Amino acid sequence: PYRLTNAQLRTLEEVLRDLKSGSVMNRLIQGDVGSGKTIIAVLALLAACENGYQGALMVPTEVLARQHFESVTELFEKHGVDKKVILLTGSMTAKEKRLAYEKIASHEADIIVGTHALIQEKVHYDRLALVITDEQHRFGVGQREALGNKGSEHDPELTPHVLVMSATPIPRTLAIILYGDLDISIIDEMPAECLPVKNCVVN
Repeated sequence: PYRLTNAQLRTLEEVLRDLKSGSVMNRLIQGDVGSGKTIIAVLALLAACENGYQGALMVPTEVLARQHFESVTELFEKHGVDKKVILLTGSMTAKEKRLAYEKIASHEADIIVGTHALIQEKVHYDRLALVITDEQHRFGVGQREALGNKGSEHDPELTPHVLVMSATPIPRTLAIILYGDLDISIIDEMPAECLPVKNCVVN
């Protein structure tokens, strides 16, 4: 519903180029809170879905998972995008989880948003091709790897593309040491309509 900033367009182009390259993407998107990382993630997930695959977005908290689920669902409904987004978190009832598992396994769900519940043994994906982790420093290497491995459970040939996002500013040299196996995209421009981000300390 709005024009992306030049930094977002550049980042999106890098991500889409990776997805089409024939090699597995391993990319870090870094940008301040409010710089618009999430819309890039959504567009990347949509690209995977448009090509017949599933995509997953893993976030560290249930509150954030629900927020992302609601905003993506609303965005798709408002703009006539016919892709099914579902939520999967640890606090859902056994029945809710079972229904979610069925939708994921049968590919009724195109995009799955959730917490580390996404990597539970009971979750079986159908052609999972893109795995995104938000606030990636909140997840362990093993957790990120477990989600990546979910793609090849049914199809050994399928290794999902990996996109990680972080609002934690990391100096470039340190980023190369920490994430030597990742390409890095930096969103260094804030949208014009962005509300100022306020930091507060509450005793």
